[in-house]
Amino acid sequence: EVQLAESGGGLVQAGGSLRLSCAVSGFSFDEDNIGWFRQAPGKEREGVSCIRFYDNTTVYGDSVMGRFTISRDNAKRTLYLQMDNLKPEDTGTYYCAYEKGSCGSPLLLKLWAMSGLGSWGQGTQVTVSS
Repeated sequence: EVQLAESGGGLVQAGGSLRLSCAVSGFSFDEDNIGWFRQAPGKEREGVSCIRFYDNTTVYGDSVMGRFTISRDNAKRTLYLQMDNLKPEDTGTYYCAYEKGSCGSPLLLKLWAMSGLGSWGQGTQVTVSS
């Protein structure tokens, strides 16, 4: 059974940091693209970042470039998202997801977010206060 379990969300003041984790099981963690997405109330799902499985290329959405860092620990089967200099507009539910063919450029990341392809976790809430 495929499982993705996000954790690490919470309430933080603007300018602060959080580190999200996504523990995975049930699929080949190092043979699939995996990424982070978010959705705020009333807004479309947005691609935050992803890692391409075969060369570890990382891709970021424009709104988080330079502030967020994605990483993976294959031994622990865990994906991370280090979020620094958080802004109120970063508020939302953050999801991790995996899928074979959708990470490699910001456009592909955006299309992945729109399509909802692959397997997804239940999400963790991040709230940034001003």
